[in-house]
Amino acid sequence: MEKEKSFLAETGKIAIPVTLQVMLQSSFSMVDQIMIGQLGSVSIAGIGLVGKFTSIFNVVTAAIASVAGIMIAQYMGKKDEKEVGRSFYVNLMAALVVAVVFIFISMLFPGQILDIYTKDAATKEAAVGYLRIVALGYIPIVGASLLSTILRCMEKAALPMYASFAAVILNTGLNYILIFGKCGVKPLGVNGAAIATIVSQLVNFVVMLVLFLKHFRNQGRKLYFNIHLGKTGKQQYLAMLLPVLVNEFLWSLGENVYAAIYGRMGTAECAAMTLTNPIQGLMIGALSGLSQAAGIIIGKELGRKEYDRAYKESKKLMLYGLCGSAVLSVLLIALNRYYVSIYQVEDVVKLAAEQILIAFAIISPVKVQNMILGGGILRSGGKTKYILAIDLIGTWGVGVPVGLLAAFVLKLPIPYVYFLLSLEECVRLMISFVVFKRKGWMRSLEADGQE
Repeated sequence: MEKEKSFLAETGKIAIPVTLQVMLQSSFSMVDQIMIGQLGSVSIAGIGLVGKFTSIFNVVTAAIASVAGIMIAQYMGKKDEKEVGRSFYVNLMAALVVAVVFIFISMLFPGQILDIYTKDAATKEAAVGYLRIVALGYIPIVGASLLSTILRCMEKAALPMYASFAAVILNTGLNYILIFGKCGVKPLGVNGAAIATIVSQLVNFVVMLVLFLKHFRNQGRKLYFNIHLGKTGKQQYLAMLLPVLVNEFLWSLGENVYAAIYGRMGTAECAAMTLTNPIQGLMIGALSGLSQAAGIIIGKELGRKEYDRAYKESKKLMLYGLCGSAVLSVLLIALNRYYVSIYQVEDVVKLAAEQILIAFAIISPVKVQNMILGGGILRSGGKTKYILAIDLIGTWGVGVPVGLLAAFVLKLPIPYVYFLLSLEECVRLMISFVVFKRKGWMRSLEADGQE
């Protein structure tokens, strides 16, 4: 009984703050979109195009942070503080190199970058200035991402949440002041939104750094600086990092293909899908903390070579996710009509949106299981090539071809297209369960051995 309470407490320390952090960021992002939406179609389009480019940076950074989380959790489980320090600093250096490259490209070649996305001169002009400003925020993004990772591994996930909360409030307030010219400030429009973004990112990093240093000092701990990897360390690191990078890139590309399918089905269909995005994000975000908790908790058990316990706790985490997602799905089916009624759109769009949300509610428990099992548990042993193979089969072997067939050959309505396309989640989950049962993913990382 005591062990069960301890496990629940450990899970809650990570899962609840991460969930709140994701949901807070989603909520404030919606507010930001409403404010930026007052700038006109050219400005909105320009910001959207910059977002497509910066998403590449975010994907690469997230991949590096994911590998950092695997390494740090395992070495914390081993109580090897020197390897914890090495894991943190090696990944921080890798992410900083990526940030510098993206800043260099963004500053020197913004026009050429945006030529890839648009030929409209007005949109490009609005986007160039915005890109040059927001690029300055890449370095604090990297710092905050790695600090957030190590704090979550230390079961101090509330600290990144506090920093993010302060940052999103600041971003919203600065957007209002700088975009529209309030409090005696000259209206800056798109550039004002960019300045608000980098200021809030810098504050997020500084607050997180202060909280991190304060916690370390209070604990009497030391983060050993070492970025040298020996032969074993390099092989182990690249074997984890490269599959994650490829996986994140191909996943992002797949999501763009799905968006293109919906967009080419028609304006009403695209609008209906767009209406459902905030709710989908909030529902998945509500259980995203369990995925983070799974990766950290199971990673520590694997680091201690407690394989049986890691296997049993994995089952518990999946059960928690199933129960939570089932409850949310029932609520969504009951309340989706009230959400859709908020929007002033045609009845045909409302009906399609309601049906899409029902389809999402049905498939949502499977999505959550994949998030916990694939995104957390199976990755925790460092064999990230398993997840790459599973996601390739799901997205490119099933999702994309089924979506194209349903939309353009069978010409089905968009709720059916979305549901059939989403069945790739079921295929992914079945393969993941087979991998999970075989236990080949359970591995304890080797210390590099280089001082």
